[in-house]
Amino acid sequence: MKAIIVGGGIMGLATAWAMDREGATVELFEQGALPNPLASSFDVHRLIRHPYGSYTGYARLIDPAFAAWDLIWRDLGQTLYAPTGTLALSGPGAGWAERSAASLAAIGRSMAELALDELPRRFPLIDARGVGRAFWIDTGGVLFAQDIVGALVRYLAQRSRVTLHAHAPIRSVDLEHGRSTTADGTTHHADVIVVASGAWAPRLLPALQRRAVPSRQIVIYFHLPEVDRAAWSTAPMVLDLSHEVGLYLVPPRDGRGLKVGDHEFSRTGDPDGPREATPEEMLPLLDRCRQLLRGFDRWRIDRPKVCFYTVTDDERFVVEKQGAKGWAMSPCSGHGFKFGALMGLELARTIVSGRDPAVHASWAAGREGDTN
Repeated sequence: MKAIIVGGGIMGLATAWAMDREGATVELFEQGALPNPLASSFDVHRLIRHPYGSYTGYARLIDPAFAAWDLIWRDLGQTLYAPTGTLALSGPGAGWAERSAASLAAIGRSMAELALDELPRRFPLIDARGVGRAFWIDTGGVLFAQDIVGALVRYLAQRSRVTLHAHAPIRSVDLEHGRSTTADGTTHHADVIVVASGAWAPRLLPALQRRAVPSRQIVIYFHLPEVDRAAWSTAPMVLDLSHEVGLYLVPPRDGRGLKVGDHEFSRTGDPDGPREATPEEMLPLLDRCRQLLRGFDRWRIDRPKVCFYTVTDDERFVVEKQGAKGWAMSPCSGHGFKFGALMGLELARTIVSGRDPAVHASWAAGREGDTN
C-alpha cells in the first residue's frame, strides 16, 4: 500500500510513522521546511492531561495516548516528556475544573479538590484570591513538541519506505481517485491520501471550510527572576479555563521556557498572515496572569507568539473518510498535540485493516462513552 500524507505537523508525521510501522510506502508533503516553524505543532512544548471538562470520551483516550507516545519513544530511542501533575482552577460557580472532576470520577480516576486555605501552602506561586475552587491530579505533563517533531523528521528520513518532501506545497487533491498535485504541476498517485495540514486543510478540502476554522491564538514566553524560575521549574501545569480569559501555564521543565497561553478561541486570522502578537491581543492574558500569579510584576515578556488552532464548533476532532481514497485529519481545537501519536497510530491501523471508517470517525471525535 502507498500513502500520501499532506502536512508535516505532528498529525502528518505521526501518521507517516504509523503507516511505516504497518508496512506501507509513504510520501509526505510539507509546504515549508520540515519541521515547519509556522506549523501549530512547532513550539517548545505542549501539555498532556486527564482533565477534560465534560468531554469524558477524550479523558478516556489519555491513557491510550500515553501508550502511543511510549511506542514513539521506543522507536526514537529517547523520551521527550516530563511529568508535572495538573492543577485545575475555576472561579466562582461551576466551571471547567468541576466538570473535569465529575467526568474523571465517572471513569474511575480521582481528582482531589483542595481547600482554598490549603492552596497557598501547597502552591505558593498561585494567588488564591482569584480562585473559586481548585483540583489536583498527579498525572499529566509536558511534551517537548519542537523536539518531538524534529526527532520524527530525522527518524522518518532514515526509513527506506518513507520519502519526505519539504517545500513542496500541495495545490489540489482528488480523494476519489487518489491523486494530489504539487505547486509545480506534478501529479502524485497513491492508494490513500491523508490531508493533515492543520489550519491550511480547509483550503484543500471544501467540506472542512465551515467546520474547521483557523483561529489566531496568543502565547507568551516570560523571563523570570532566577528565584521565581527555580520555584516554577518544579511546579505543575496550571489550567484556569473557567474565566473570561481561558489560561494555561506550562512550567519551565528541563530548562525550557515558561509559557502562558490563551485558550479563548479567536476564530479569526490567516495562517499565512503576520505572526506578531499586538499589545491589544496580549492585554487580557497579561491581566489574568497579574490576578492569578504571585510575583508576576517581576516577570518580563521574553517572546510573544501567535499560533493557529483549527477550531470546530463542538471542539471535537474531524478524522473522516472522504472519497474512495481519502481521509481528512483535523484533530484540532487546541488539544490535538497530546493525541498526535494515538491519532496517527489508529488511523494507520484503520486504513491498513479496513476497519469501519464511521466507527473510526466517532472514536476520534471522542464520542465513545462520552457523557457530553
